[in-house]
Amino acid sequence: MISILMLFASFFGLLWYGVPVAYSIGISTTVTILLNIALLPGITTVAQRMTTGIDSFPLLAIPFFVLAGELMNRGGVANRLINLAKSLVGSLPGGLAYVNTLAAMLFGAISGSAVAAASAIGSVMTDRMESEGYPRPFSAALNITASTTGLLIPPSNVLIIYALASGGAASVEALFIAGYVPGILVGLALMGVAAVIAYKRKFQRGERTSLGQIWLDFRRAFFSLLMLVVVVGGIVLGFFTATEAAAVAVAYALVLGAAYRTISFKDLPSIILNSGKTTAVVMFLICTSMAMSWLFSFEGIPQLMTDFLLNTVSNPILIFLLINLTLLVVGTFMDMTPAVLIFTPIFLPVVVSLGMDPVHFGIVMVLNLCIGLCTPPVGTILFVGAGIAKISVAEVIKPLLPFLAAMIAVLMLITFFEDITLWLPRVFGL
Repeated sequence: MISILMLFASFFGLLWYGVPVAYSIGISTTVTILLNIALLPGITTVAQRMTTGIDSFPLLAIPFFVLAGELMNRGGVANRLINLAKSLVGSLPGGLAYVNTLAAMLFGAISGSAVAAASAIGSVMTDRMESEGYPRPFSAALNITASTTGLLIPPSNVLIIYALASGGAASVEALFIAGYVPGILVGLALMGVAAVIAYKRKFQRGERTSLGQIWLDFRRAFFSLLMLVVVVGGIVLGFFTATEAAAVAVAYALVLGAAYRTISFKDLPSIILNSGKTTAVVMFLICTSMAMSWLFSFEGIPQLMTDFLLNTVSNPILIFLLINLTLLVVGTFMDMTPAVLIFTPIFLPVVVSLGMDPVHFGIVMVLNLCIGLCTPPVGTILFVGAGIAKISVAEVIKPLLPFLAAMIAVLMLITFFEDITLWLPRVFGL
């Protein structure tokens, strides 16, 4: 009990003091281990657990998907997707709100990054929406929440990380397929909220697009959209693993950028450098988080949590609500990668003992943490979206609330109706 108290007290104390999350995890883990083990073996244990934590073939997919996303971001894909979305839904009342959402969903799914989607789509759509009478805080709030759908719709790095944290209980392939319906539901829910607001505020309707223009915009965006089919289709059909698919995605994005003439050889050093920096941050978070996860097992925390919840709360519905509430709170102050790696070993045994499928729980967990990315005080996408829109975070909070409510409604729906998440994996036999 002393070790557990030391672990959490030091961890949250360091976070409160402003120490970066990865360092907070590593320092608190090391201090707690040294309570039980001598200095030299204790330090050696932490180093071993950090290195063996990333000694995983599936994790090779992360740097490749990061690089593919950077190539797509630099390759002019965002404008093509925005033009296609505007052709499809721009003529509806409040049409640019739907364009923002649909474009963020498509770009987020292709790039696998919520930050990239918020940056690429927000930088284009915010000014365009303002010129047609949409308030900047509304545009920013919609862009912030819509950008997170790419973390559910594959390919998604966080789903790969959850598969690792689950200890093989959930496969990457099953998680990729399972993310489609919940991700689309979140997008539709956001569009629904935008439609109500557009009707009340009488946002203007865009110009009707001809079938010829729709076809032209589809042709221009076709090869960008085809990346999803190549990557996910290849995994499902068994042509390559998720890691191999990530390498295919890099090659595809590179060829696409060259074909569009938006990426040249002189751009590659900066693209690779930015991808390397992002990968280094993610991998360091994984290293320290895996060391903390091992410490949880060493101290028996997952078993203690399982016994506590099952013995004190008899109703499974209340347990699921309690876990959701905990993850929503965690998401407000912790980045998604360490949250998945730290809390999956704690909560997964609980939900599995209650009959929840590990794949289902993975999607529920990711959606919980997606909501956290949009909320203060540490919401990464919140700050990125506000920065792109050139407004303060305080201005975004009020228009953000109805969109967060829509995301929470979808969260409750997929939590208690698992067929929404699992029917596609079952169709493909995953």
